[in-house]
Amino acid sequence: MSIQDITIVITSFKSDAIIKNCLKSINRQCQIIVVENSNDLQFKKNIEIEFSNVECVLAGENLGYGKANNIGLKKVKTKYALILNPDASLYSSTLKNFSETAKLIPDFAIIGPHIQEKKNENNKTNLKKSLPILANNVKGFAMFLNLSEFKDVGFFDESFFIYFEEIDLCRRLIKHNKKIYLAPSVKINHEGGQSHDKSINKAMELSRNWHWMWSTFYYHRKYKGFFIALLIIFPKLISAILRVVLYSMILNKDKREIYYYRYLGLINAITGKNSWYRPQL
Repeated sequence: MSIQDITIVITSFKSDAIIKNCLKSINRQCQIIVVENSNDLQFKKNIEIEFSNVECVLAGENLGYGKANNIGLKKVKTKYALILNPDASLYSSTLKNFSETAKLIPDFAIIGPHIQEKKNENNKTNLKKSLPILANNVKGFAMFLNLSEFKDVGFFDESFFIYFEEIDLCRRLIKHNKKIYLAPSVKINHEGGQSHDKSINKAMELSRNWHWMWSTFYYHRKYKGFFIALLIIFPKLISAILRVVLYSMILNKDKREIYYYRYLGLINAITGKNSWYRPQL
C-alpha cells in the first residue's frame, strides 16, 4: 500500500487557527478532503492556496460531525480513508504504520491508534512490538477506514449532530461481523476539545452540553427502546434540574447555564425532537 491509497477526511468548524497545524503534519503527497461546516469562502480559498493537496468542501451550514464526514467519505476515490480531527496531527511514521497494520489484518473495517486518551500515554507496555488488538470501538479523532467493509453498513448515522456517532458506527459494524482494531504502532497527537477557535469557547461549551445529553438519550433509545433509555438518563435529568436550581440560588450564572442546556438537550431528545441546536455565534 502506498500513500496514494489513502485519503484523509477532516471535518472543521471555525478551525482556522488549529487546522493548519494538522495539515502541515500530513505528507503533501496524500490527498485531503476538508469539509468546512459553514459557507466561508475565504477559509476555502486560503486552505486550497496554501495546501495544493487539499480540496475544501463548504457544507453551507453547520451540519455536525457525522453528516459532514459522510460528505467527505462519499467523495473518496481511494481504498482507504483516515478520518482526522482538526486538532490532531500526524507523526512522520503515522501513515506508514497504518499501512503496515492494514497489511497484517487486511479484513479490518477500522483501525485506531492504541493510545486513545492522553492518560494512557504512561502505559509501560512495549507498544511497538505488540500486535493489533481487537476492540469494540474507537474514538472519532482518528479512524482509519477500509471502505470496502462499509458497503452493507453505511457510514455515520446523521441524526447525531455530535457525540456517540462513532460508537454507534462501531456497534453497527460489529453487528455485521466486521473487525475493529487498535494499533500499538500508530501514534497521533490529539489536543482534544481544541478543534475550534478559542473566541467561541463559551458558545461551544453550551452546545457540547446540549448535544451530549441529546445524543446520550438517542443512542440508548435506538438500541434499548424509549423506556429503558429514560431509566438510564433519568438521574442525569434530575441532576441537571437540581443543579440549575442550586446555581441559580448562589448566583453562579455560568454553571446554571451549562446545566440548563443539559436539561434542554435531554428534554428535546425525550420529546422526540431532532438534534436541532446550533452554537449561538
